[in-house]
Amino acid sequence: MEITEVKVSLREGGNKKLKSYATVTFDDCFVVRNIKVIEGNSGLFVAMPARKMKQFCPRCGKKIDLKSRYCSQCGVQLPPPPKDLDQTRASQIHQDIAHPINQQFRDYLQKKVLDAYNDERSRVSAEKPSSESLDIQGDSEPAQEEI
Repeated sequence: MEITEVKVSLREGGNKKLKSYATVTFDDCFVVRNIKVIEGNSGLFVAMPARKMKQFCPRCGKKIDLKSRYCSQCGVQLPPPPKDLDQTRASQIHQDIAHPINQQFRDYLQKKVLDAYNDERSRVSAEKPSSESLDIQGDSEPAQEEI
């Protein structure tokens, strides 16, 4: 399986961990959206699209987010989550929608997405005008309109 296209959408923000979203096309026939590029403690990494696990409200039976305190449908206060769930990591609260099966493909996917991310960052920074090229008038007062 070959990655035939990677589109990157940069996210603005000073020191936010989420740097961009990516859309990856495989063999010109299958697309995975919402792959995230995140700044971690040891550098950039790729996080696959995920969804938050759900539970059922005991009163109305609607699906609500795991670890919610109140039902978003009927408003009833929910019992506290099991103690073993409080000690679990976020990876057990969020479930990947799509993910690589083996490390070789995970490395290949991460390299392609990070290369596209770096290319897009370089392209955007090259397009930004420098402050020297702008004609800035510092002390002039704005013109007032006559009525």
